[in-house]
Amino acid sequence: MSVRKIAEMREASSARRSPAQARSRERMERILSVATDLIARSGSDALKMSDVAAGAEISIGSLYQYFPDKAAIIRMLAERNVATSRQCIAEALEKVRDVEELKRAFASLVDQYYGMFLASPVMRDIIFGMQADKDLMTIELAESRASGALLTEVMTRVHAKLDASKVAASSFLIWQLGEHVMRLAVSVDRAEGDKLVEAYKRMMLREIAQPGG
Repeated sequence: MSVRKIAEMREASSARRSPAQARSRERMERILSVATDLIARSGSDALKMSDVAAGAEISIGSLYQYFPDKAAIIRMLAERNVATSRQCIAEALEKVRDVEELKRAFASLVDQYYGMFLASPVMRDIIFGMQADKDLMTIELAESRASGALLTEVMTRVHAKLDASKVAASSFLIWQLGEHVMRLAVSVDRAEGDKLVEAYKRMMLREIAQPGG
């Protein structure tokens, strides 16, 4: 068989796969959209694979080809949430060049994150679930470490002669404490929750302004 013929066969095969791959991605997005709506209405504890399949208009067998159980769906939603959060953090910190800019960027990120929790019942459900699910907790810790690394990088940029190894632990702690603060803030009434978030910001901003001070 000629090289040209082989190339033509590969191109034809790729052309056949592309629509199938597009349909597969579209179906997965529909599954996640339905699951998000169901969690928003009734919480993840009440989520049933049969309800997801019915809402996505696919068979239960087809659903299992994408997600073996509801925990896999929730993990995917959690991974997407943390990916979005990390992108926001990276973009906010990227152009910071001095301490005051860092303080403003950090305070704004905390406010945005809190606002997302207040507006999204799905995010609230997932972050509360992280306390009881080992896989979700692993995702949360990995994200706190990654965000902490971003913060460490910026802090060593704005503080002259600051040793990264001396702030890495506090940077990790700042983000992980933030997750716990958000859980607490949305567990109490709104007025108290607002005060808790403001108290967290004040304490963390002091550490950011004067690391180890």
